[in-house]
Amino acid sequence: MYDRELEDLPPDLRWREWMLRVEAVIFASAEPVTRETLARVVGKYCSIDLLIDDLREELRDRPYELVVVAGGWQHRTRPRFAETIRASAAPTRGGAAALSEFEAMVLMAVGYFQPVTRSDLSKVFGKEVSRDTISALRGAGFLASGPRSPTPGAPYTYVTNRHFLSAFGMETLRDLPDIEALEDAGLLNRAAVREERISAEAEGEEE
Repeated sequence: MYDRELEDLPPDLRWREWMLRVEAVIFASAEPVTRETLARVVGKYCSIDLLIDDLREELRDRPYELVVVAGGWQHRTRPRFAETIRASAAPTRGGAAALSEFEAMVLMAVGYFQPVTRSDLSKVFGKEVSRDTISALRGAGFLASGPRSPTPGAPYTYVTNRHFLSAFGMETLRDLPDIEALEDAGLLNRAAVREERISAEAEGEEE
């Protein structure tokens, strides 16, 4: 049986062991680690938040830190070392796959309007969003299928997932950039999607 409680250890050593366990799990994981996962390796009444606080304090002078992304904790290199890592040309793990500028904008649009169809996305940008673009984003692991749209033909909709949040360093979708700024720059058209959905709902009521 795995000993979570460590009752044979004095309190200070028990706490230290729990800290090391939590850090080991987060370090080894390819995805953000949830509270539920960490609870499996520490005592029943152990405060995971306090453990994380102590770990963050220990890492204060290190080039990496513990951050909250996609509903869990993950080790991330501090932003000020990004240029150094790029200059080294060393292979890195995780992060966002390389996307074209248009693919990145389509991905952000899905984040704002999900669940959204490919037709909706085409209206957002005023030009067709191809199946190849959607396939590339799905292949990179950023998109999943949402519910079928209520519009005629019941086309597929698309939604973002935890990998999307993790790769772009967001805790929730509320961390997306300000949509008004993107609209002011002419990069997104929120009204087009809203009008399309109102029209589709009206057609459904008529039927």
